[in-house]
Amino acid sequence: MTVLTMPYHTPVLVDEAVEGLRVTPGGSYIDCTVGEGGHARAILEAASPEGRLLGIDMDPTALETAEDRLSSYRDFFAPARGNFRDLEAIARGRGFGCVDGILMDLGLSSLQLEGEGRGFSFRNEEPLDMRFDPSQELSAWDVVNHYSQPELAGIFRSYGEEHRAGRIAQAVVENRPIDTALHLAQVVSGVVRRPWSRVHPATQVFQAIRMEVNGELDNLSTALDQTLHLLKPEGRLVVISYHSLEDRLVKGFLRRESREVGALRIVNKKIISPSREEVRFNRRSRSARMRVAERV
Repeated sequence: MTVLTMPYHTPVLVDEAVEGLRVTPGGSYIDCTVGEGGHARAILEAASPEGRLLGIDMDPTALETAEDRLSSYRDFFAPARGNFRDLEAIARGRGFGCVDGILMDLGLSSLQLEGEGRGFSFRNEEPLDMRFDPSQELSAWDVVNHYSQPELAGIFRSYGEEHRAGRIAQAVVENRPIDTALHLAQVVSGVVRRPWSRVHPATQVFQAIRMEVNGELDNLSTALDQTLHLLKPEGRLVVISYHSLEDRLVKGFLRRESREVGALRIVNKKIISPSREEVRFNRRSRSARMRVAERV
């Protein structure tokens, strides 16, 4: 197992992603969610010499960190700030119109969870933000303080799969204004009590709000469709997801494009999960699931 240590975020399933992409020297690749560059570095190492990688991210701080981390590959790494829902336009604009592999890692980085004060973590007294792209208008504060009770309940139910969605939405409305992540977590914890669970009671609600703010499922669906226009024949698509909604969407896309359309071949019949060793080293990896497909 390749171990990449702090101060950077520890990426998940690094070796498995490089193997799934079937990275070869001189190949061209796209990391749609480059983050702090953990997977990107491993891909560039395996693709050397002359391998190229386009790294896309909405978060300017993460992208700056990736550039610094990958400075030794400056001639082969092309950073691009943007939303991967615009994948094809970004890729063609940077000369990556026909590539050997595309990676999507859909998880949050340690930088976002702990280092930027954007309210992604329910354990910190941080402003309710949760935007991947700080320049966009809609924030978590807007959702929490302006959405109606039925709208909030719908989000908690659909995106968080939260069974107490109605009661939580009512509590949120009754406790407005809610300005910080910690305050929101306390409100949710007052409704959701799971003393037998190691999972924080606000986890699903925070996931739901973050997904609403960033349009995550719509972006993922749009980006997946565009991968087919960029992959060479036998090019690989690797997607690492962290919860059932994402994974269902990815699984449905791969199944449709392989069985009905015939554009892809599914490489791994079973989900690829982190090893016990990786989970011991990085607890955040425990929910990761990876799927791999090949362009026909």
